[in-house]
Amino acid sequence: MISSPIKKLESYNLFLIPCSLELKIMKLDPRKINAHLTSSYSLHIFDTVTSTNEVIWQLLAEGNRFPVVAIASQQTAGRGQWGRNWVSRPGGLYLSIGLNVNLEAQNAPHLTLFSAWGIAQNLRRYGLPVQLKWPNDLILEKRKLGGIKSETRIHNQMITHSVIGVGINWDNQVPEPGITIKSYANPHDIDSLETLSAITINGIFEGYDDYLREGVDNLVRNYVEILDSVGRKVIIEGMTGTIVGVSTQGELKVSLQSPGAKTTITLPPGTLSLGYPQEE
Repeated sequence: MISSPIKKLESYNLFLIPCSLELKIMKLDPRKINAHLTSSYSLHIFDTVTSTNEVIWQLLAEGNRFPVVAIASQQTAGRGQWGRNWVSRPGGLYLSIGLNVNLEAQNAPHLTLFSAWGIAQNLRRYGLPVQLKWPNDLILEKRKLGGIKSETRIHNQMITHSVIGVGINWDNQVPEPGITIKSYANPHDIDSLETLSAITINGIFEGYDDYLREGVDNLVRNYVEILDSVGRKVIIEGMTGTIVGVSTQGELKVSLQSPGAKTTITLPPGTLSLGYPQEE
């Protein structure tokens, strides 16, 4: 456990982690981020970290109260969903938010649902026609723009703390089938990495607030409205199915048609890979 105290720079609402964590402050301007935020949050900004999710858990262990935000210019051990490595080259946005939530453990999928929808909806307000790819990808022009990974701490079957990790391609090198915001040719209003950071932070909190206010059924309807795969044909155990939506537990809903019968099944995340057109 790290025992060194965290030092606060009052004028920036920015925190510095002691050098024992081997982290360096990057050149991202916290004042520009704060200028676009709808509320004030504790921003922790770094050059290089292993994982921004990991940093958030470290901050919690140090006694920092949630909500708290960590942003890095690159990660050396970023993780995507299902433990896959997340390529985190300089020029992208790598951001995590620590949230105090009071949710039943079985509702953990709601974290990804409201985060994905909130971020996508906010990006769309800035002129970027982002859609969602089940379960946790942000896509632009049918290419991967970013992804989301949520982690939780559970006590007595209740989620006490959660971390929402987000990676979005801004001006970094990306493998196929990726796309960056800077390479997108059509007009939009996202002019800097600081603006993108604020859009992402605001989007997560707005998604969470909407979820608390309107409930999960409304959240799922909103999520499905910008889900790119609705109507897509898939093969399940030799039968042709059509994607029709998502359940309140974040499962993919597929309508299966067989001679004389029709049924709808749900598939948990990780059981079906939808892929990207460029990979087919």
